Amino acid sequence: MRLPRLEKNLRRKISANVREFFRKAHQDKPFVPGQTYIPYAGRVFDAAELVNLVSASLDFWLTAGPNAGELEKKLAAFLGRKHCLLCNSGSSANLLAVAALTSPLLGERRLKPGDEVITTACGFPTTLNPIIQNRLVPVLVDVQLGTYVPDIKDINCAISSKVKAVFIGHTLGNVAQMDKLRSLCRKRKLWLIEDNCDALGTIYKGKYSGTFGDIATFSFYPPHHMTMGEGGAVMTDDDNLRRIILSLRDWGRDCWCDSGKDNTCGRRFSGQFGQLPYGYDHKYVYSHIGYNLKITDLQAAIGLAQLKKLPEFIRKRRENFAFISRRLKKYSKVFVLPQATALALPSWFGFPVLVKKDAGFSRRDLVMFLEDNKVATRMLFGGNLLRQPAYLGIEKRVYGELKNTDAVMNDLFWIGVYPGLRREMLEYIAQTFDKFFKRG
Repeated sequence: MRLPRLEKNLRRKISANVREFFRKAHQDKPFVPGQTYIPYAGRVFDAAELVNLVSASLDFWLTAGPNAGELEKKLAAFLGRKHCLLCNSGSSANLLAVAALTSPLLGERRLKPGDEVITTACGFPTTLNPIIQNRLVPVLVDVQLGTYVPDIKDINCAISSKVKAVFIGHTLGNVAQMDKLRSLCRKRKLWLIEDNCDALGTIYKGKYSGTFGDIATFSFYPPHHMTMGEGGAVMTDDDNLRRIILSLRDWGRDCWCDSGKDNTCGRRFSGQFGQLPYGYDHKYVYSHIGYNLKITDLQAAIGLAQLKKLPEFIRKRRENFAFISRRLKKYSKVFVLPQATALALPSWFGFPVLVKKDAGFSRRDLVMFLEDNKVATRMLFGGNLLRQPAYLGIEKRVYGELKNTDAVMNDLFWIGVYPGLRREMLEYIAQTFDKFFKRG
């Protein structure tokens, strides 16, 4: 009994030292207007994340382990989904989501090379990339200005006999009319994937985004709503999809034993698979051409501490967004200011500003002024992805002219609303916009 007691005492001492280290090493630095750079996003953490991380490192469970299992359960419970599978990034989550729909286990509903998937050209590359990587054909629809999400009517009109799925990203936290989109997909027997990487905590008609699709994806990269450094998740309510995603994430194996466990199925040496000899070890049977996209238990330990803070993070993002919205409202003659989709309560990732063509100044003029005054800005990711070098020669189909997507590419930028922005920083951001308009 002495060794466990000694271990507990040592852990308590280590945790106390970690908390003291946090107080001395990670204190908020004073904000100096015009000198302190205001980032668009960043990590928001306290001693709890460090304590969890160090405690997990003492266990030395380097791959996914107890912390990962606990986080999967708690994330699923937070959103009200049946299954959550952690992975190493939101981009990997998107790859797993699309690849899962190509599985032979889906029978006639399996996506095959040449099948079409509706998405937008306005967004992040790794929503589009998995479609191309799985030899599917993207069908690109435009977005609406102000909300920056697609019109359900456009999605409906873009459906052809080849379309088998819709993969929609929730832009900067805002969502499309997800009830109508889900009904449309069910009526036309299409798979629906939600890229919820920028919208954790968004609510539409009383339900969280990420709960409308057959599959939803999440990112825990530092700028996002909660972070593990690197990390992502895939969620579904479908048992078969869960089995497929698990297999693809874990090398493509047919076995579903957790790391360090054997014979969960009770027939490890008594199955017949493919052309393998009878009784071949089930731990080394591969039913998919998969990857290794697992997360580490160290990352999951950080995620458990972050998850406790998530409701406050979401509240703060909405509060910061509302502050900037109020202060920039007077410039609505020269800006298209963001608006939420009707019946949506976004958990905003950023505050998009589109400079009107007749504003008398360009996006570049304003962006350079903000950056020179230490206010970070970002483009809406790739703008029109079809104009990016990597996508100039891809096989695709475009519905409409993507005029609004081009407007986003040419005239839109966004600034941060993340929880680390203190009121004095937000005030400075607003004053910097005022200063821009008052310059000679």
